Order: sequence, then structure tokens, then C-alpha cells
Amino acid sequence: MKKILIVEDDIYSQDLMRKIFRKDFETDICSSSEEYHEKYSDKKYCVMIIDVSIKGRKNGLEFIKEIRGITSTKNTPIICLTAHAQTKMREMALDSGADLFITKPVLNKTLKEAITYLIMRT
Repeated sequence: MKKILIVEDDIYSQDLMRKIFRKDFETDICSSSEEYHEKYSDKKYCVMIIDVSIKGRKNGLEFIKEIRGITSTKNTPIICLTAHAQTKMREMALDSGADLFITKPVLNKTLKEAITYLIMRT
């Protein structure tokens, strides 16, 4: 089963995404870049979903930049997920290295289609 990483600090959103993906993917969920490095940095993911507003020393955009600088994850597809729908935020996310920018709330179908698209593209 393919693995996805979800970096999201809202517990409700974590539970919702876990339920959405449980049939199709093995999901690892963390709430910060620090937690990722402690628990999941040695794993390979087919897609990462990273929220802009996460706990810890780095926000989601800074974490995306970091991921793009690591040899083992630099080509992993990343979806930037956020409640911030401003055009500038979209530009910042894509400039940070995100492959797709999706605003919350998002339909389950839309999120699954985005993941399928990124997997097929790689």
C-alpha cells in the first residue's frame, strides 16, 4: 500500500484525513517539522500533504523548502493545504516548492483526485 504523509496540527483535520485515505493509503500524521524528523524522516512517501499553519519552529512553507533541500525527499510530490485562500499565499506555496495548492474546505473527492494526479505524474 502506498504511503502518504500528512503534516497538520488540527486534530479534527488529522482524523478527517485519516478516514478519507484509510482505504487507499497508509497514512502517517504529524503536527510539526520536528515531529516529522523524530518519527518519519526515514520513510518514503508517494505524496506529502502539508498545511501552511503548523506547530513548531517552522511554518508549512518553511518546511516545504526544507523538504525540497533534502536529497531523499526533493522529488516527493507535495500538496500545500491551507485555509488561507489569498493569491499571494498560493504564489508563496508554489515558490516554496509545493506541486499543488489547495484551499480548505476541500471536497474529499478533490483531494483524492489531486493525490492520484501527482502519483501518476511521477
